[in-house]
Parts: sequence; C-alpha cells; structure tokens
Amino acid sequence: MKPKKTVHIHSASAEKIITKRKKAFQAKDLIQKIANGNTTALSQAITLIESTAVKHQVVAQEVLKGCLPLSGNSVRIGITGVPGVGKSTFIEALGTHCINNGKKLAILAIDPSSSISHGSILGDKTRMEQLTTNTNAFIRPSAAGNSLGGVARKTREAIILCEAAGYDVIFIETVGVGQSETAVHNMTDFFLLLKLAGAGDELQGIKRGIVEMADALIINKADGENVPAAKKAQNAFAKALHLFPPKASNWQPQVALCSALENQGIKNIWELIEDYLSTVKSNQFFKENRKSQNKYWLQTSVENALKDDFYGNIKVQDQLPKLLNDLNAGKITAFQAAQELLKKAK
Repeated sequence: MKPKKTVHIHSASAEKIITKRKKAFQAKDLIQKIANGNTTALSQAITLIESTAVKHQVVAQEVLKGCLPLSGNSVRIGITGVPGVGKSTFIEALGTHCINNGKKLAILAIDPSSSISHGSILGDKTRMEQLTTNTNAFIRPSAAGNSLGGVARKTREAIILCEAAGYDVIFIETVGVGQSETAVHNMTDFFLLLKLAGAGDELQGIKRGIVEMADALIINKADGENVPAAKKAQNAFAKALHLFPPKASNWQPQVALCSALENQGIKNIWELIEDYLSTVKSNQFFKENRKSQNKYWLQTSVENALKDDFYGNIKVQDQLPKLLNDLNAGKITAFQAAQELLKKAK
C-alpha cells in the first residue's frame, strides 16, 4: 500500500483559510448573541457595519445576512425637528411610555458631523438619562458623516440588527429639518415632525417639503404661557395640511400638542401612532410602503457603491488634482473635468 502523499499548503494560503474561518466564527457568534438580545454584541455589530475597513465589512455582511430572517417585525418611527425643539426630551418621554406598555425600544440617534473637523459630539445618551439606565431601551448614537438625508449611511442596516435583537419599536432621531432630509422618510413607517409655537416658522412650515412628508406634526413645549401660542400654531398647521394632496396611505396627517418636559399629551401621541398603523395595515399600504423603501435603498446602495469605486480608482485619484487645477485656472469646465474623470475610470 502506497503511503499517503503529504500536501503542503503555502503559508499565505493557510493564513487566508484561518482568517476566513475566524471571520465566519465571529459572524456566527455575533448573530447568536444578537438573537439572544445581547446589547454588547449588537453594539459591536453596528460598529462593524459602520466601519469602512474591508476586513470589518466582510464580517458585517455575514452578520446582516444571518440577522435578516429575524428582522422586519418592528414599528419604525422617524423623529425630526429643528435644533432646540426638544427632540431628546420628547424621545425620552415617548420612549418611556412605550416601555411602560411592554415594548422594547431601540433609538438610533444621528448627530451632525462637522464639515471642518469631521467630528461629532454623540451626546444623545447624556440627554436621555432615564432611558439610558432602562434595560428595555437601547440607544445608539451615530455620526451623520457626509451623508445627506439627516441619517447616517448605515442606519438602515442598524435597523435590521436592532429588529433581530428583539426591539419592536425603533426611533430614528435625525440631525434636524432640511429639504434634503428624505432618507429617514424612506426607512420608517411613521414620520413625526416636531415644531415650536411662536418661533416664527409657522409660515415656513406650511411650505411643501418636510411638512408634506410628515404623518403627524407635534407642537412641543405647549405648557405655561406658551399654551395659547401652541394652540394657535396647531390650528394654522391643521388648516395648511388640508391644502396638500391626499397621501397614498389614505391617512390625514394630524397636529397635536404636547409638553415632553411635563409629560403631557404623550399618551395621545402614541394612540395617534397606533391609529395610523391600524389604518395603513388594514389598507395594505404598510406592506407596499416597505416594498417601495426596499427599492429605494437598493438603488441608493448601488449609487453609493459606484461612487466609492469611482473615487477609489487609482487613475481617478491621480488625475483629480490636475483637473482641479485646470478647473480653478479657468481652462476647463466642471462638466468637462467630470467627463475626463469618467473616461479614466473605465
């Protein structure tokens, strides 16, 4: 009988096999822990999906793939409003109400990033003291980075992970109101806009855009001497909303008052959200809306991947400084420079 032939594996190949097995084990371990509601594993997984490192993305995609069958069972609520409107206080009040009614709550809070230093404070946890210590609440602040739409680039993937961890209500708090803040509308089931009375933005708010996307307008800080102004703003917005075309959901957006600081009107707002969900689930808009959102995020993901590949191309990186110099010197137009870069990328 001939002796078995010894197979020698190149050290580099062996290292790749070991690395691949380690990543597979790491992903499997994270998926299991996330499914068991382990918040440390959930945080680690979100960090992985937010990372731009290739080695992290490999594990992140495996984790997402494993968590996907466990997702989709939450109510996703987008919450936005101008700085100073009291978003954090409102979220803590509404979130506490949800938890007291048997819900598990995840909050994905998006903080603006500096266009100069590219840094972000990420201070939302410090402003939600009660929820931070509640075992049924998970708060994850993330930096918006250079992404538009008021959300971080990986927020949608973070939603999937939170759902897999058993959170049945997810709040997405955005950086603030703007005409470009449409991304959060395309990843949530209910879009809530916080407003202030007497801030001089009643007429501005009546304009199309962010108000037209909202399923509810909430006038916050309706307490003390501000109550008459809040009621006046409520009437103005309610009349304005009737001027907009009917929504595909067949839902008439509501305007409500609350004082998050004094916990007034919070119960009514949650009942309003439940009425909305009952309406859109009975007329099938809930499912159709999520299908439309899936298409939107597929297209967005393709666009992001193409953009990353384009600017990661060595030829583009080499040619970009020269074309910028020519552009600044008036030798070429921005359109012509773009065409040159596109040729280089082929």
